[in-house]
Amino acid sequence: MANDDRIDPYRGYNFVLEIDKVPRGAFSEVGGLSAEGDAVDYREGSDLQSNVRKLTGLRKYTNITLKRGYTADKALWQWYMNIVNGVQDRRNVTVVLMNEAHQPVMRWHAEAAWINKIEGPALKAAGNDVAMESVELVHEGLTIEM
Repeated sequence: MANDDRIDPYRGYNFVLEIDKVPRGAFSEVGGLSAEGDAVDYREGSDLQSNVRKLTGLRKYTNITLKRGYTADKALWQWYMNIVNGVQDRRNVTVVLMNEAHQPVMRWHAEAAWINKIEGPALKAAGNDVAMESVELVHEGLTIEM
């Protein structure tokens, strides 16, 4: 097999995050790009078999966690404060995976997302780590585009 025939997996560090009304920032981590569903047991009284049928139930989407280094940008905190103050501020979120040439190869779209949790940095005088902020987004659907 020639080297040209080899298909390498994409690198997990090469991504961009796009959020409506939030400046494109340098996020260091995205987690929770998953979906699952419930199986519903069903059996009619006229079924002759003693087996239970499995029907498709409700779809559930894991909350998405975003992490980035603290900067002067307060867009995530402002979004969170909108939610706290009762403003229905739902936004679309897209995670774009890039190849080695920095071209988009896959996109995950989360619909109608809002911040459920925001966390400030862990501060430690003896450390030299970057101050990180973390947010947890609740959303109503996850699709993938290749």
